[in-house]
Amino acid sequence: MFGKDLMVYLDGEYLKLEDADISVMTHSLHYGSGVFEGVRAYNTKNGTGILYLNKHIDRLFYSAETMGLVIPFSKEEIKEACLEVLRKNNLKSAYIRPLVFFDHSTLGLKINNSKTRVLIAGWEWGKYLAESVKIKVSSYRRISEKTTVSDAKISGHYANSILASTEVQKEGFDEALLLDHSGAVAEGPGENIFFIKDKKLFTPKIGKILPGITREMIMQIAKSLNYEVIEKEIFPNELNDFEGAFFTGTAAEVTVISEIVLESEEKIEFNNNSPQEIKEKFFGIIKGEEVLGEDWFSYI
Repeated sequence: MFGKDLMVYLDGEYLKLEDADISVMTHSLHYGSGVFEGVRAYNTKNGTGILYLNKHIDRLFYSAETMGLVIPFSKEEIKEACLEVLRKNNLKSAYIRPLVFFDHSTLGLKINNSKTRVLIAGWEWGKYLAESVKIKVSSYRRISEKTTVSDAKISGHYANSILASTEVQKEGFDEALLLDHSGAVAEGPGENIFFIKDKKLFTPKIGKILPGITREMIMQIAKSLNYEVIEKEIFPNELNDFEGAFFTGTAAEVTVISEIVLESEEKIEFNNNSPQEIKEKFFGIIKGEEVLGEDWFSYI
């Protein structure tokens, strides 16, 4: 995945990946105390642009603040570094990973004396999931909003995601679906979820999920297509009422869900064509062929 000439940004410098010096005693490696973003750049008809860069960097700074990570650069400097990583690697389309983490100053749980480091890498990464996926409800529950800051992208949160995804993949499924601690549908390991019925789009309300940036974009697209968008608690026994379902996320983009298997082993099948109108609009936007009156991209 990563060539030897890959250039990364580390603490204000641009280095080859093999020269990026990070200690094996790094606090965030041991405790998952870093924060990160997943950002995509697309080769649009107007040139290479990073989708929703401003919103991603705003969330990066929010997540860092929740963990006590003081980023020693401005938002504008981080945005420019994301663009420069694309230039230095001659990337037209890419996945970009800004990561903010504590160094090796201490390995205790008190982070007062820890230094904050910043890494940004970019590489070509195609579609994360297949065009349509079969998923299963995991026996693991999504991390609770009462145990962490659940709307921050904290690295350690994704141990929960890995457990859920690995569990169902061993059974032959493409991805997992996590419920929250009340038993309501929450999200995928790295994706938000939507359901369709008639001209209504349903999605779990914020508070117990990561309020994804692609999720927000899809809600805007749906409204432009005259869908009624409803945020509510959705329980597994309601899923038979829906016609279609799909995941959204920076990596997943828009991925159709063809079936969900519940913990009871009941199988619920969906119409793969139901999300097509929304999906086509999304891909039209990221190609630069359609707009909704908003500046979606930051161009290199």
